[in-house]
Amino acid sequence: MPRFAAFGTLILCVLSVLGPNAQQQPPTFRAGSEAVRVFVTVIDHDGRLVTTLTQDKFEVRDDGKPQPITQFDNRPQPIRLVVMLDVSGSMAGNLPLLRGASGQLFSRLMEGDVARVGSFGHDVTISPEFTRDPNALMSALPPDIAPDAPTPLWRGIDQAIDAFGKEGETRKVILVLSDGKDSGPTSFRQRVVSQGDVIDRARKEDVMIYGVGMRSRSARSQMPGMGPGGLQAALLADLPDPGLARVAEETGGGYTEIRYGQDLGAAFAAVADELHTQYLLAFAPPKRDGKVHDIDVRVSEKGLKPRARKNYVAPKG
Repeated sequence: MPRFAAFGTLILCVLSVLGPNAQQQPPTFRAGSEAVRVFVTVIDHDGRLVTTLTQDKFEVRDDGKPQPITQFDNRPQPIRLVVMLDVSGSMAGNLPLLRGASGQLFSRLMEGDVARVGSFGHDVTISPEFTRDPNALMSALPPDIAPDAPTPLWRGIDQAIDAFGKEGETRKVILVLSDGKDSGPTSFRQRVVSQGDVIDRARKEDVMIYGVGMRSRSARSQMPGMGPGGLQAALLADLPDPGLARVAEETGGGYTEIRYGQDLGAAFAAVADELHTQYLLAFAPPKRDGKVHDIDVRVSEKGLKPRARKNYVAPKG
């Protein structure tokens, strides 16, 4: 799976996007609620974003059959963003990094963008309303992390989808930062949410999910068990859930992993840059059967790779 474009290049791209474009009101999608919207990221062989393609360079296929593109736009589109932060015990040493990186992300929200902030650990919490005010968003960040908190990854994303409600047609994006594998429900009263459930909901409700995996920097060091099994467990204990990469791929978002010495703020900036430089394609669904249809987006320019969601649910009736 392709990573985000190189961080250094991205920072320059972000600044260029935030320059003249930040003074313009982003267009609103008005192709009708039954049109299928597909947001497409295009990268070259060096992993750099490609932002200057024209409509004739794209082809969209529904279950293998080419479809007429009814709308094309490569201007920044407004976003409703929910940022979900892992506050499990292994993330205790990362709280200053979370605050710094989140500040960089919030400062890059453009006119028309709004966000909410959530976290998942002992509980799943999400700030009460969408806003573009960086101070309000920063105040919603978790003040501390409990050392014994679990990682309810899928339940956290599921509740983030709930947070969008039913308002408008502005595109919905979730950015998830996590350093561990889903811990499942912690009580019998909690509904079990799986990776498959998250993918199904995101498909039905047209939500794009980005994932940033992070290796743990826990405030508490733990002694590994004895023997090969204990060593293997120690090596795998701080790895992000591999399912997060698949969720991102299925929904058209991106996924990257942050390793020691890499800049989390640059990773968040890369997400902001990518979201503001995507292409919007729309087409009329050829069938109104209420079923899942595969989407395949292609570009005619050699050496370029598009990334978009894999499928959608057609309207019914």
